[in-house]
Amino acid sequence: MSLRLIIATLLLLAGAPVAQAANVPPRASAATTLGETSIPYGWVDFCGRRPSECAQPALPARDVKLTDASWRALDRVNRQVNAAIEPVSNLDHWGTILDHWDYPTDGKGDCKIFALAKRKQLIDAGFPRQALLMTIVRDSEGQGHAILTVATDRGDFILDNLTDDIRPWTATGYRFVKRQSREDPNIWVAIDTPDRVSSR
Repeated sequence: MSLRLIIATLLLLAGAPVAQAANVPPRASAATTLGETSIPYGWVDFCGRRPSECAQPALPARDVKLTDASWRALDRVNRQVNAAIEPVSNLDHWGTILDHWDYPTDGKGDCKIFALAKRKQLIDAGFPRQALLMTIVRDSEGQGHAILTVATDRGDFILDNLTDDIRPWTATGYRFVKRQSREDPNIWVAIDTPDRVSSR
């Protein structure tokens, strides 16, 4: 092969688009809900202080369509919020044992503040509100914990301040208790947790 042909071939290859492996999100199941249940005090208090956040109309349920781009956006928001907020207990932060839900206006907060911040950022980015669900779980020691469930066309995934990994809801090790309704954020529904939930 002549030197000219070799150079021409290299230039052609250099200008060709580079194939990238798609970051295909995993599949998960969708959680089964069991009907209406009590609304967390923290959500009621949050709505009392920020009524515009909660005075929302009921809307048909929608899933997030998981693509490489939407998965990257979820991952980015989860990691950014986890890194940006200093974890502080409710008592140390607010001086009360009553549940206090809010946005991280001072850069500090417990699990509810992380989840609310992720929910807001994703809504502002164009994700459907009906797919971003504040969720209450119990950890392996029976302690209450708040996370954000993202309902997608590939199942339900969890954004958690305790890990930067986005996991299927059945791979968290949590016992799921309740979450917001897909249609109305001011209605909460009980969740049917499977007998075996892995902690991956």
